[in-house]
Amino acid sequence: MSDTSPQNPLAAQLLEKLTNRTARTGVVGLGYVGLPLAVEFGNAGFTVIGIDLDQRKVDAINRGESYIQDVPSEAVARLVKAGKLSATTNLSAADTVDTINICVPTPLRKTKDPDLSYVVASAEAIKGHLRPGNLVILESTTYPGTTEEVVQSILEDSGLKAGKDFFVAFSPERVDPGNEKFNTKNVPKVVGGLTPDCSLLAKALYTASIDHVVMVSSPKVAEMVKLLENTFRAINIGLVNELAMMCDKLGISVWEVIDAAATKPFGFMPFYPGPGLGGHCIPIDPFYLSWKVKEVGFEARFIELAGQVNGAMPHHVVDKIGDALNDQSKAIKGSNILILGVAYKKGIDDVRESPALDVMTLLLKKGANITYHDPFVPHIDGDHWTGGMDMNSAPYSDEAIASADCVVILTDHVEFNYPAIAAKAKAVVDTRNAVKAPHRNVYKLGAPLPK
Repeated sequence: MSDTSPQNPLAAQLLEKLTNRTARTGVVGLGYVGLPLAVEFGNAGFTVIGIDLDQRKVDAINRGESYIQDVPSEAVARLVKAGKLSATTNLSAADTVDTINICVPTPLRKTKDPDLSYVVASAEAIKGHLRPGNLVILESTTYPGTTEEVVQSILEDSGLKAGKDFFVAFSPERVDPGNEKFNTKNVPKVVGGLTPDCSLLAKALYTASIDHVVMVSSPKVAEMVKLLENTFRAINIGLVNELAMMCDKLGISVWEVIDAAATKPFGFMPFYPGPGLGGHCIPIDPFYLSWKVKEVGFEARFIELAGQVNGAMPHHVVDKIGDALNDQSKAIKGSNILILGVAYKKGIDDVRESPALDVMTLLLKKGANITYHDPFVPHIDGDHWTGGMDMNSAPYSDEAIASADCVVILTDHVEFNYPAIAAKAKAVVDTRNAVKAPHRNVYKLGAPLPK
C-alpha cells in the first residue's frame, strides 16, 4: 500500500476531491450502519446522498428526523438544512456521486448459508450507474473473498476494470448500538483496498470523517478481521453459557465465579452468560466463516460447537421457567408469564436476532399466556419473529408484576426496579443477574435453585 501520490490519473482526481471535501458521497442502505456513516460524512463536509428502498426512512431523513437511537434528529436536521444530506429511493442518484458505500444487511438463511442477496442487488444496481473514477466500498459483514468474487465481479460486467477504471475496497462496520462511549467516529476503521490506489482513496475518505483508520493489505484481510472479532465473542460467550449450565448442575453461582475470576489482572477477560445471542453480528457472522472454509475442506469446530451451545440457551431458560412454576405447583401451559425486555441488549430498541423472541416462541408453543414490557420496544411485528403474533408492550405496574405467575428478565434495562420486582413477584427467572441480592423467589440462570 502506498501513502504517497496515486499512480492512476483517475485516482489522483478523486483524491483531490476527497482532500478538499468536494467529493459527493453515496451510502446505499440507511440502517444502523448506513445512517450514522452518512452523518459522519456530512459532518466532515462532504455532500451525502443516502439511498434506501424504504420510503419511510427516506422521508424521515428528508424531514430532518432520525429513526436510529444513536443518531440525534438534530444532527440529521442540521445536515439536511445545510444541503449536506438528502435521501432517495432512486438508485439513479448514484450517477452524481464519486464514492459509494454499500451498507446493506447480510443475514443467514435457515440453512446457515450466507444470504448475499442484498449485496448482489446493490452491486447490480450500482453497475448501471458506475462511472470511471468511482470508489465503491463494501461495509456489509461477509466471508473473505466477497468483495472480489461478488462485488468486483458484478461491477466489472459494466465493462470497466477494477483498480484501473474504478476503485474497490472493503471496510467492516463496527457499530455497537447503545454504546455511549464508542460510535462511528471514534471507533478505528479497518480498510483493505484491491490495489494501492484503492487503499489510498478509501483511506482518504475515512480519514476525513473517522478519528483513526487502520490499513490492511487486502479486502480479504479486512473481511477476516470482522469475522475474527465477532467469532471471538461468540465462542467465549458459548464457553461461559456452557459454564452456566454446568454451574446449574453443580449448585454453584456462575456470576460469583466470573466476578472472582475477573479480579485476575492478566490472562482473563470476563464474559457473561445470557438467554442466547442477539444482534445483527455475533449470532450470524461466525457462520459466514464456517461456511466459507468448508470450500477448502476445513471444519470450523469451535464455531459450530459455540453455535450449538448458544442456540440451546433459550431452551435452558424455558426449563428454568418450568422449575419456577413447578415450585408453585403450576405448569407452563396456562400460566401468565410476563417478559421484561425483548431488545437483544439493554438500553436499545433493536430486536434483531434477540433471544427473548426465541424464549417467547418456545413458551407460546408450550401453551403459556405471555405478555411483555420493554420501554424501548413498544411493538413487535408478527412478521418479524417466529411467534407470528403482533404484540404491544404491556403497561408496567406493580399490579402487573404481582399478578404474573412468573416474571422473566431477559433484557436488563436500567429502567426496571429490580429490588421491587423481586419483592412483588410470585417468581422471577433472572437471566442477566439483574437481581443482586438473594431472594427465595428468584431463579437465576447459572445458579443453584433458591432454598
